[in-house]
Amino acid sequence: MIDPLFPHCNATSSAGWLVFDCESVPDGRLLNIVRYPTETLTPEAAVARAQAEALERGNSDFLPVTFQLPISIAMLRVGVDYSLQAITRLDAPHFKPRGIVEQFWRGLGQYAQYEPAAKIVTFNGRGFDLPLLEMAAFRYGIAVPSLDQWRNERQFDLMHWLNNDGAIRLSGGLNMLAKLLGKPGKMEVTGNKVYGMWLDGQLNAINDYCLCDTLDTYIIFLRTRVLAGAITLDTEQAILRRAKDWVRGQTATYPALAEYVTHWGEWSPWP
Repeated sequence: MIDPLFPHCNATSSAGWLVFDCESVPDGRLLNIVRYPTETLTPEAAVARAQAEALERGNSDFLPVTFQLPISIAMLRVGVDYSLQAITRLDAPHFKPRGIVEQFWRGLGQYAQYEPAAKIVTFNGRGFDLPLLEMAAFRYGIAVPSLDQWRNERQFDLMHWLNNDGAIRLSGGLNMLAKLLGKPGKMEVTGNKVYGMWLDGQLNAINDYCLCDTLDTYIIFLRTRVLAGAITLDTEQAILRRAKDWVRGQTATYPALAEYVTHWGEWSPWP
């Protein structure tokens, strides 16, 4: 059976984890008809107005997940031994929201039937990524019979695990954690640039950025397994050495990974 998420994967061992990250943009048309129904605004104008109002209320112009559309999902297939097995960017090379969402849920539906049961790994997936994709499935009328599984017993949210289920604010987020481990974290692109890049038609660059965030997520995930006692620190370091070589081998297909490997440093705890 062809894997709908990783059609070219030739891994011989079972998948234990599906690590992924999403990028999204505000839906200006939806904002117009919901928040400004008596006005005829362009999508761009509706987004600009909503962002300005958000800034007046707080320190961020990021709009709620209910008004977001997914434009990128990068995903890693990770074995039960925590090794990297495959990498993908959904709905490439088109990167259309509906295609991305259909491939994601169709793929998870197939994985829901596998034993042993793989789990999804995210950073703030409970608070953003999964609700984003659920709302998109609602929008497009996509059936997700296995949704309760992925919401509950088959999801591992790194942010929630590391912030003690909201007991603290994990200031610095994914970027801080990656750099703490000597890994690239944010390079030239940051999340607040994605919408502008999308308006400029830079879909490939957005998907490259998403791919690098997904690798950071994987590396942070490995360290949480050390904390949990699932693997030793020596085992984690050995897995990372193999992972670096594996990622380097993917640069012909994903050229952006060459920069990621260049910035891949060694973990050196301090003080």
